[in-house]
Amino acid sequence: MTKRLAATTAAAALATGLSISLAGLPAMAQQGSSDRLSPSQTQDLLWIQIEAQPTLREAEDRVRDYATRLEGVNGFRVGGNWYGIVLGPYTERAATIQLQSLKNAGLIPRDSFITYSRQLRQQFWPVGANALATTPLTASEAVQLPAASEDTAPQGDQVASVEQPVDSPAVLAQPEAPVEETRREALQGERLLDREARMGLQVALQWGGYYTSAIDGAFGAGTRRSMAAWQTDRGYDPTGVLTTRQRAELLASYQSVISSLGMTTYLDEDAGLSVAVPGAMVAFDRYEAPFVHFATKDDSGVGVVLISQSGDQDTLYGLYDILQSLAIVPLDGPRERKKSSFTIEGADDKITSYTQAELVDGTVKGFTLIWPKGDDKRRDLALRDMKASFASLGPAALADTAGLDTTTQSLDLLSGLEIRSPKMSRSGFYVDANGTILTTAEAVEQCGRISINDDYDAEVTAVDTTHGLALLTAKDALAPIAYASFQSVKPRLKSDVAVAGYSYEGRLTAPSLTFGTLAELRGLNGEPDLARLTLAALPGDAGGPVLDVGGAVMGMLLPAQSTQGRTLPDGVSFALDAATVTEFLTDNGVSTKVADKIASMDPVDLSAMAADMTVLVSCWD
Repeated sequence: MTKRLAATTAAAALATGLSISLAGLPAMAQQGSSDRLSPSQTQDLLWIQIEAQPTLREAEDRVRDYATRLEGVNGFRVGGNWYGIVLGPYTERAATIQLQSLKNAGLIPRDSFITYSRQLRQQFWPVGANALATTPLTASEAVQLPAASEDTAPQGDQVASVEQPVDSPAVLAQPEAPVEETRREALQGERLLDREARMGLQVALQWGGYYTSAIDGAFGAGTRRSMAAWQTDRGYDPTGVLTTRQRAELLASYQSVISSLGMTTYLDEDAGLSVAVPGAMVAFDRYEAPFVHFATKDDSGVGVVLISQSGDQDTLYGLYDILQSLAIVPLDGPRERKKSSFTIEGADDKITSYTQAELVDGTVKGFTLIWPKGDDKRRDLALRDMKASFASLGPAALADTAGLDTTTQSLDLLSGLEIRSPKMSRSGFYVDANGTILTTAEAVEQCGRISINDDYDAEVTAVDTTHGLALLTAKDALAPIAYASFQSVKPRLKSDVAVAGYSYEGRLTAPSLTFGTLAELRGLNGEPDLARLTLAALPGDAGGPVLDVGGAVMGMLLPAQSTQGRTLPDGVSFALDAATVTEFLTDNGVSTKVADKIASMDPVDLSAMAADMTVLVSCWD
């Protein structure tokens, strides 16, 4: 098995590049500007985020390391399941000066950036501290940098030497960011942005739902309108030109989301594919051909399933049908099947799901992304990267036996994925030649969808809650092979009866016939419209026809009766009599067929007729 992870997605690289570009922008100087914040401004203090780790343990190790070299080190949860290491808090001017000074000194990573209190969540370090309530440091207080040495030299791309003392005029004389720039000053700062930085602002605006045009780095009327809308929503003057501070706020918010996803390239030579996955949300779990399963991380609720299978167009089309039977693919949403590819989208009250697959290199390859409902912005970012990065590595595909030796097989699972199942299934039966179906009212209560034999959708046309009856009509016309003939004469006590029903709620593909006897022509409390049966029925049998030995319908089996805390003996069931059933049908415009005598039928023929008459009624969310 060969697979490889690498944190090299375009989105992550873009976000990092943007933060570097932003940190290097000179701010417009403003004579006489104050470095002190008003009480209202302290509610959104500035911080320098220098690092983020996906686990608390890693973050605690790193924050302790930084604390030996720098002052003002704090640890906060910063969104998703990421833990940020920050310095601060600072006033705006102090943050700008300190960020550049620390970078020049090589004491913090080059992609460190300014963030705001609103981006920080619970503080995890120092333990018990509440840095959000502390007074921000001013420029004169903040710039107190330790000298770099071999012991404190940073790793990787950080510069480990200091060219001059940190308190020299060259270090302290950084451009001062004003409390807020004028539109003219903001335009001057904007002109210093390169094309990549300008495109980055458009990407961030697009992610926020403000910008819908091309990402081209050209700030035309559309970009200006989107900037003004963003400013309006945040209480700024809608000038259509973002100030240095506003650009920092926009990009910090976007970058925080990118970091929380942890988009990581997954390369799998056995499956013959490569794709970016949200590594902070999922991790490789197992193979179960034709799927590569990723397990959710830290209760994120995110799921990824990769598809890899040798095959042709028939394989592709078969997969298209099968996937729509799975719980991870909700029924509501657009579907599109083309000659060599398909896409399936679905959403319910819990998840959204997107699936794509294509016929390529003699294989069918694709992916499904499952995301919790209500987190659409992050989901859209992850999906965009997955679509853009997905690639086949050639004709290699998962073997049909991949994962079979470690798989727990189940009728409820398809290659490790749960098959969509109804919340309840009961029985019903045809009552006329038009395919009208009678069932128990219990089977159709609070259903988002009702199906007949899992193949046809049906709608409720009448309900009698008093007697527990419901009438269904299939949305597509049905022509039943057999339908009920109701008994018109009173049945004999102790006579043989049978109930046709889906005892196991659809796990068997045909109804079962359960035999018993007619014990009494009324209920336990003397109800004249009930019949008591000595018959071992199961919950799935409710709604099925009760037949005499000649195949005539004596009534409909009711769900298990409530006995006010009493436990009935095994084998006690109740049926609503034929007279009450036919009265309900007649009142609702159904013409019934009547059997005017008690006949006898061979058990084999009785079973065949009952199977043709009885249907599985399923209630779906």
